[in-house]
Amino acid sequence: MTFPDIAPELKSRMPDLRGRMTANQPIGPFTWFRVGGPAQVYFAPEDEADLAYFLQHLPADIAVTVIGVGSNLIVRDGGIEGVVIRLGRGFNDIATDEDTVKAGTAALDKRVAEAAAAAGIGGLEFYFGIPGTIGGAIRMNAGANGGETKDVLVEATGVTRAGAIVTLNSAAMAFRYRGNGADPSIIFTSALYRGAITDAESIRARMAEVRQHRETAQPIREKTGGSTFKNPPGHSAWKLVDAAGMRGHKLGSAQVSEMHCNFLINTGNATAADIEALGELVRTRVKEHSGIELEWEIKRIGVAARAGPGQ
Repeated sequence: MTFPDIAPELKSRMPDLRGRMTANQPIGPFTWFRVGGPAQVYFAPEDEADLAYFLQHLPADIAVTVIGVGSNLIVRDGGIEGVVIRLGRGFNDIATDEDTVKAGTAALDKRVAEAAAAAGIGGLEFYFGIPGTIGGAIRMNAGANGGETKDVLVEATGVTRAGAIVTLNSAAMAFRYRGNGADPSIIFTSALYRGAITDAESIRARMAEVRQHRETAQPIREKTGGSTFKNPPGHSAWKLVDAAGMRGHKLGSAQVSEMHCNFLINTGNATAADIEALGELVRTRVKEHSGIELEWEIKRIGVAARAGPGQ
């Protein structure tokens, strides 16, 4: 499906815009699952000032969605109404200073961990095993292998829906498990972290452990979306899924991973609807078996595909 083309009207409101704006841009190729419909308007800002200018001139009734590398995302088959913003080269700088690391939110978590290690800054090794960007890590309080974003974040800077640039310290972020209490409309553009001066050998050894765990326990070479469900208090989601008999279960070309059953994979030509339906089936079976209701960790955005004539 395609959406009405509103890009020309938006461009006329923003004569000094420097970033790239396109209509009905396919979004599926930007996601790890490789599924999903188009964005009504896709915008890639040049830098923070360009993003602020865009938001200042964007009509308030137009929805805004932000995506990163799509490693923990399902875009539904009907696409995404409104504007989809994806931060790129103007937001991926990384700089270190004594025990701090400053990173743009388009920087890959792995690259930030590597930069910290090169500077002898410990505490960010857990990012080495997270296949996303800093923007997603902030939003989801991403964590792995015993560390979480909240443990090391000093502050984050972003742009509000009205185009104002704001900075929130860690307390104001109100972090919680796989989320935070910050205004969801803020588009974060950079983050400042503080680690601890550590010898490089120890940091590299820890990163090697993270790599080995990920490569041996997760289906990283598949079309997947990472951990599908949050771990309920006192439980591991994968154990609940396994106990419910869902390891390897298929729905069309969507499958619960045999290697790690808190991962869903696209084995061929699955649709977003297939993957989401499989996830809901897993939730149902787990609830029936254990009485525990799993919560999605993967973000699901967009609208369902419209039925064609006669359907």
